[in-house]
Amino acid sequence: MSRTVRVVIADDHPMYRYGLAAVLATREDVDVVAEAANGDDLLAAVDRTAPDIVVTDLAMPGLDGTTATRALLARHPALGVLVLTMHEDDQALFGALRAGARGYLLKDADATEIVRAVFTVAAGDAVYGGAVARRIVDFFTGAHRDYAARVFPQLTGREREVLDLVALGLGNHQIAGRLFLAEKTVRNHVSAILDKLHVSDRAAAVARARDAGIGEPRTPPG
Repeated sequence: MSRTVRVVIADDHPMYRYGLAAVLATREDVDVVAEAANGDDLLAAVDRTAPDIVVTDLAMPGLDGTTATRALLARHPALGVLVLTMHEDDQALFGALRAGARGYLLKDADATEIVRAVFTVAAGDAVYGGAVARRIVDFFTGAHRDYAARVFPQLTGREREVLDLVALGLGNHQIAGRLFLAEKTVRNHVSAILDKLHVSDRAAAVARARDAGIGEPRTPPG
């Protein structure tokens, strides 16, 4: 029998909260344990109910979703945060990722995609809607390609692409999907990256990349 995923929903529109709760209620293995209309109420609800995942909008009165995400993860590091919003601009997207959100969907996502994202984030993985995922990959593998080549000239172009996504927090399976590679190929690239950067593990490689300004969202050029 599968474990029930406990969810808190935060959105300042009561009808949207109602609709989302109704969608999740179609699953016997999901329990919506609380709802919140703003970030302050969200923090209180999470402290009170200890959910597995929060589904939150970004634009809310008082404490916004990005600030609330950062505060929540400081207090509950294992909590999964899935952003479900109308905001698709880079500032909103990368701000949420910097705050620690593991998922980012637009509100036009269908019910099946939302439910799948809830379970993905609850399992500890990251998930992004199709258009959002393409923008993330384009940004980190395109906009910073020349920069990464200067910082890590010992890496091949493909290895720099993989390092960009590792530094963003994606796992091997997700990287394989984003770059259309076999997961074994990604593992081999990660092993080569560790060897060439003279580091012992993935976390150290991420630290090297972020020290160099790779993997931390920046304002895209232009």
